[in-house]
Amino acid sequence: MTKLSVNINKVATIRNARGGKIPDVVKFAIECEKFGADGITVHPRPDGRHITYDDVLALKKVVTTEFNIEGYPSQSFLKLVADVRPTQATLVPDPPEALTSNDGWDTVKNFDFLSDVCSFLKENGIRSSIFVNPIARSVEKAAEAGADRVELYTEPYARLYNENRNIAIAPFVEAAKMAREVNLGLNAGHDLNLENLAFFHQNIPWLDEVSIGHALISDALYFGIKETIHRYLSQLKS
Repeated sequence: MTKLSVNINKVATIRNARGGKIPDVVKFAIECEKFGADGITVHPRPDGRHITYDDVLALKKVVTTEFNIEGYPSQSFLKLVADVRPTQATLVPDPPEALTSNDGWDTVKNFDFLSDVCSFLKENGIRSSIFVNPIARSVEKAAEAGADRVELYTEPYARLYNENRNIAIAPFVEAAKMAREVNLGLNAGHDLNLENLAFFHQNIPWLDEVSIGHALISDALYFGIKETIHRYLSQLKS
């Protein structure tokens, strides 16, 4: 069964636009779990423009499902995850000024760096996942670097889905097959939504986890968070 991890960054974005504590990201995370989410994902950035380090520390006290912290593995990020000890740390190659994650790691070029980070996470009992493009070689080198999983960057799939979904999914299937061949766990995320998720899952049914934020939180404005989570979970059963 593929797990659904809800990325709650956008909830913090709404809060930060006004200041104060509304909406409450901790309460929202608890509600997501109550309504069936298998995990909570956050992506704290150095400027604190959405989820902050303080949010991460507060969430650690209440999250009872899998807790996934995404981010660029700077010294401050690695100190945070070592203090929090989440279920998983997802390594993303985004610079501080990036609006959102928009590329996967070049695991060949950054092999030594990623190997050191994966070793650090393993020493701290944290599952490591490397955010990669759907390239078999990138997946293979992630395994050699000591990662436990890879997360496939799915924005290219989402962008091409309406034009030709079979062409869109093809490189992801090949990358997913490589992950299975080298015994890596497999996650996916970025721009997956109620329109394209089921087809992605049908073609790669051995996915361990999808992490979805922007689309899911946006859908919750229309359907409510309980109904939205149920709709996303149903896509993973089709």
